[in-house]
Amino acid sequence: MAHLLIAATQKSSGKTMFSTGLAAVLARRGMAVQPFKKGPDYIDPMWLGRAAGRACFNLDFHCMEEAEIIAAFCHRDRTADISLIEANKGLFDGVDLEGRDSNAALAALLGAPVILVLDTMGMTRGIAPLVLGYLGFDAGVHIAGVVLNKVGGPRHESKLRAALERYTDVLVLGAIGRDRQLAVPERHLGLIPANEADGADEIIGRMADIVGRDVDIERLVAIASTASGPSAAPAFARAPNTGISSVRLGIARDAAFGFYYPDDLDALERAGATLVPFDTLRDASLPAVDGLFIGGGFPETQMASLEANRTMRESIRAAIANGMPVYAECGGMMYLSQRLTWNGNTHEMCGALPGRAVMHNRPQGRGYVILEETGAGPWPLESSRTGVPARFPAHEFHYASLEDLPKRPTFAYRVIRGHGIDGTHDGVVQDGLLASFSHLRDVAGNRWAARFIRFVQSRKGTRGSRAATT
Repeated sequence: MAHLLIAATQKSSGKTMFSTGLAAVLARRGMAVQPFKKGPDYIDPMWLGRAAGRACFNLDFHCMEEAEIIAAFCHRDRTADISLIEANKGLFDGVDLEGRDSNAALAALLGAPVILVLDTMGMTRGIAPLVLGYLGFDAGVHIAGVVLNKVGGPRHESKLRAALERYTDVLVLGAIGRDRQLAVPERHLGLIPANEADGADEIIGRMADIVGRDVDIERLVAIASTASGPSAAPAFARAPNTGISSVRLGIARDAAFGFYYPDDLDALERAGATLVPFDTLRDASLPAVDGLFIGGGFPETQMASLEANRTMRESIRAAIANGMPVYAECGGMMYLSQRLTWNGNTHEMCGALPGRAVMHNRPQGRGYVILEETGAGPWPLESSRTGVPARFPAHEFHYASLEDLPKRPTFAYRVIRGHGIDGTHDGVVQDGLLASFSHLRDVAGNRWAARFIRFVQSRKGTRGSRAATT
């Protein structure tokens, strides 16, 4: 169980660049590299998965119990030579004041040595007390070494190394200079996803070249081999097999829509779905499918092209009008709305949902959410025996709002924590369509994939449930 957790003192320190470059270096050497990402995230895992050549999986205290995190990690780790876990934000950051959901807690839970990536811009001797504070803050976390990032040159590097050698016993594993070509391009919601970025493989290649040159890879691999691993490895509880023979589920996969968790896709397939990808930007119409899953992404950056593909928009609108089951998350919901406005420009969308999507300069909803079912959703969780409505965790991150809805729309969820559509509700329901800003995880507390596929199966073969190809 050779594995590492790659963290930083704060966000934007370069841990994604380093993690991606390291994954690519190790993969070049013929190692089977299994990437993981702590917390809710779609974009970093795209880069990590592309670099490693294996899907990246998320480990999240909000949506998963500790035993589920351990089981999921061990299940994927056992087929790899080394696993790399990229932290989110800083090593000790988290929602819980006691740190029970922090990156440090994940490292302790999985017995993972920590490599700390340090942004050294504007820093010399001051790096020593910073590192000393991190080394002494939590005795249960093993910081095995540091990587100096954004180093100004040989003289700057020598001062940093001298301070660390004088005042600490931390191992310096390498020093990476300031290079704009190493940065993953960013925009309003953060990093540009690997499925959109021009020259993504070239960017990853440059990262691998620099990390392989400036970091002691052999020492890193040796540190990973010292990982103690979890104290116990519960059995991996995969999503249940519903016994449904085959449901063809269309899934939007293109530059506009790419936010899907690989374990959710696996859960959909185990539930009986054959995943049929389609391109909202280039395909003329839907393929022959029984239902649709349109995930999140960046429809605002592609809205002119989405509008230009009129036949696809008409195909989707007609399928929904004819009763096709559809699940849409965030960007998918924006695409199904009447219109999308961003930066003063407005483009027509599918028109399958009432309301229009409007992009704002600040996030409208961001972070972890808790949803409670209203009972109006087309494929709800079963309520408990006491009749208490089911609650489950999810997450949201959207700059958009959905405006001009009818006065009394039907919602699938009450928002206990978070924002959703109107601050108190999320999940617009329209016949067999459910669209929300919240992103679900198919985990033990919310096996949504199987419920959705059962719902699609229940409508399979009914009048109008299959989209006609054109």
